[in-house]
Amino acid sequence: MRLLHTMLRVGNLEKSIAFYTEVLGMTLLRQKEYPKGEFTLAFLGYSNEAENTVLELTYNWGVTEYDLGNGYGHIAIEVPDVYATADAIKKVGGKIIREAGPMNAGNTIIAFAEDPDGYQIEFIGEGHIRT
Repeated sequence: MRLLHTMLRVGNLEKSIAFYTEVLGMTLLRQKEYPKGEFTLAFLGYSNEAENTVLELTYNWGVTEYDLGNGYGHIAIEVPDVYATADAIKKVGGKIIREAGPMNAGNTIIAFAEDPDGYQIEFIGEGHIRT
């Protein structure tokens, strides 16, 4: 077994694809419209779906926003340099909601960004997982 993807509902598919590709550097792997169901799916990631977990964006036609609720947490992405990543995101117009620095009650360097729909993305420095 393996984790295939995480799905997020988005209010503007083009804007969301632009954020994940242009701001976070993902690649649009595939996209398909489902006219009978009135929705479009887009799959993005840092590598192919056959070997890696990816992000599925679901656009339900005509729905422009969602209530994120309080149960959702965030997507986490490992990066070589959290400070540089946060700076790069800001330079291209991305929204950093927690500046890079040590996590609360720990040493791990993290930062948080927010996508166009309000979903949070955490950036964690490489080597944070200790076995």
